[in-house]
Amino acid sequence: MKTSIALNQENLSKLPANVKVPSYNRDQVKTSIVHIGVGNFHRSHEAYYTNELMERYGVLDCGICGIGLLDYDRRIYNILKDQDGLYTLVIKELDGSLNARVIGSIVEFIFAPENPIAVIEKMANPDIKIISLTITEGGYNLNEGTGEFDFSNPVIVEDMKNPMSPKTVFGYLAQALKLRMQRGTGGCTIQSCDNIQGNGDVAKKSLLNYVEKAEPELMGWIEENVSFPNAMVDRITPVTVATDIANLQEEFLLDDQWPVVCEPFIQWVIEDDFKAGRPAWEKVGAQFVENVVPFENMKLRLLNAGHSVLGMLGALHGYKTIDEAARDEDFKTFLRAFMDAEASATLGNLGDIDLEKYKDSLIARFQNIYIKDLISRICLESSAKFPIFVLPTIKAQLKTGGSFARAAFVVAAWCRYNDGQDENGNTYPIEDAMSNELIRAAALSHQNPVRFLEIEQIFGDLAKNKTFVDAFLTSLNMLRTKKVKDCVKELNTKLG
Repeated sequence: MKTSIALNQENLSKLPANVKVPSYNRDQVKTSIVHIGVGNFHRSHEAYYTNELMERYGVLDCGICGIGLLDYDRRIYNILKDQDGLYTLVIKELDGSLNARVIGSIVEFIFAPENPIAVIEKMANPDIKIISLTITEGGYNLNEGTGEFDFSNPVIVEDMKNPMSPKTVFGYLAQALKLRMQRGTGGCTIQSCDNIQGNGDVAKKSLLNYVEKAEPELMGWIEENVSFPNAMVDRITPVTVATDIANLQEEFLLDDQWPVVCEPFIQWVIEDDFKAGRPAWEKVGAQFVENVVPFENMKLRLLNAGHSVLGMLGALHGYKTIDEAARDEDFKTFLRAFMDAEASATLGNLGDIDLEKYKDSLIARFQNIYIKDLISRICLESSAKFPIFVLPTIKAQLKTGGSFARAAFVVAAWCRYNDGQDENGNTYPIEDAMSNELIRAAALSHQNPVRFLEIEQIFGDLAKNKTFVDAFLTSLNMLRTKKVKDCVKELNTKLG
């Protein structure tokens, strides 16, 4: 049996021919991007696009410096340090074949808790043109109900008191931008890569809210010198599991401590608003547009909402992966009807986008049996996801008198999910920043069913809308008295 080869720069030339490795000289790469939040998605998306630009066109002035802000990031920091910033991206094709390539675009990494000043200085360096973010939906510190910046957050309070030892992205950005202003080194672009509608606008709002209190003299300079383009990002990237590491060792003789697996589909649509220039990502498939709204609405309300639909229904039934739920004919029928009759009606004019083809592709992507996207991953932090992915469809349909019965059923399924037990008696953890409130509200909803909707931070004033409340109560009663499959079959028949 052949021994697998540890991934690092020195060993690249020793890897088997079926592993694609960087052909460019990584020693010549110049860093111009700082990325905060080096998780699996960044490594399957922005870092992948950047690697492709280096590999195919020899563009070496767009290297990435990763930043780990949280103690949780220590593991990825240590692994990438050990592997010279290299990692393997394994694309799981629809036919089951694996396409492995080593990505070399991350050439630096700083672990912020160990050296906050180094992070601030790096972000303030005039060579840095873009500071990109994947900090998750909840990382922007906005109250889901009011949309306002949460100054009561203890880490925000701490950053205000100790500006040179920040804990949050806003604390770091404020100090770095302050140095850029004081040194006259010019502005930059802050590029959100998170699944949030108007992610650039959200990043700008959160940062300016923080800066207005923490460093008010920065406000005008940021408005003039920093851009926040909106973008739509898309690539299903599940959690890396032990079998992914083992498969890489067995099939490719490659020992990578934290590879990334993903689907073949990839999309990145970006508003072309960059203050200090940008890589020519369009050469490797990114789209630059004037207005990203139609693209992001389509993605958030169909793909991301579709994930939540399958996640909640699948979790209650006892499925473990998204492909299992998507291959269930009853759930698939329900999902497609949700897309066709409810979500699609809220999207407006999509120009020359073939919406039917896009929805067909989503179903096929969800059904990819080789991705094995965990339902537990899809369901975590749902308090940050539902207001972005599902509730906009409900609110839009309420305004126009359109159908929202399936979306209401999914909200009821979320309430039932927070009981913490599927219909087979198996328990699961509620992994959510608002888990205590969600679990309590779900428990109280057994006596007062509307109690779940009274979480104002999530639902706003929806609890006061009788039309929606009636639909939610009908669905919750169904879910508390019948199996989820029986409920879905009944709705599929009733709603057509």
